[in-house]
Amino acid sequence: RRADGPFVSVNIAAVPDTLMEAEFFGVAPGAYTGADRKGRDGKFRLAHGGTLFLDEIGDMPPHLQAKLLRVLQEGEVEPLGSNRLVPVDVRIVAATSRDLPALVRSGAFREDLYYRLGALPVRVPSLRERASDIPALLEVLGEALALANGMLPPELDAGAVELLMAQPWRGNVRELRNVLEQILMRSETGRVDAALTAQVLRDAGLTVVPGHAELGAGPATVTEKVQADLRPLDRQVFELEQRAIALALKSTGGNKVAAARLLGISRAKLYAHLEAVSGIHPVV
Repeated sequence: RRADGPFVSVNIAAVPDTLMEAEFFGVAPGAYTGADRKGRDGKFRLAHGGTLFLDEIGDMPPHLQAKLLRVLQEGEVEPLGSNRLVPVDVRIVAATSRDLPALVRSGAFREDLYYRLGALPVRVPSLRERASDIPALLEVLGEALALANGMLPPELDAGAVELLMAQPWRGNVRELRNVLEQILMRSETGRVDAALTAQVLRDAGLTVVPGHAELGAGPATVTEKVQADLRPLDRQVFELEQRAIALALKSTGGNKVAAARLLGISRAKLYAHLEAVSGIHPVV
């Protein structure tokens, strides 16, 4: 129901502490010398009926944490310099790169606010935990960088991609983008090999981790394995359904009605899938 509502984003780390309260809750008309005579709406009011994204929530100062908790509990804000409470209806999405449980234990982040915000935690794994995403990221980032600089997208050979997939990327996607931009600027032909990639990594002050080919992984490199998994989506979905149905039939002793009920699908869909697999029309 908030899909058509406003989406307001705030990077807390970029807002000075002295302006943070006004930024969030707004300013009443003439609240202080130099204040706008018409007043100013804060981010909560601007996001009314929609979503307020609080980036780097771990950097929020303690005094504002208490006020944010009150807004979340009461659903109303008090603009700076005003005694009037203004109701707000906002969904909060918060993100941080810091260890919030550790901040809670040290007393730097309010425990009650932590539990209030943590209704649906979503952990984004670090780039080194999802190295298989790197080929797709290289394609997207390469096109964006080339467009911004009026150049053709870089063509990374398998060795270069494999080498980039082997790095730890402590700076995650931002670090990958920075290295790719350096590669793009230093490539005279637009074609990038492992030698140029390794040189850029070393010049950036990084310790180069050899790719699987350099470690003697054999002809089936990481890149080739990723490409092998990139089959048509409908085929992958069909194979997944096939495994699920086979497991359900095994667990029900071949009872198709019970298997369909277990999978939450109709008997007709189950029979249609069995027919597609075997080419045999099952008897209903």
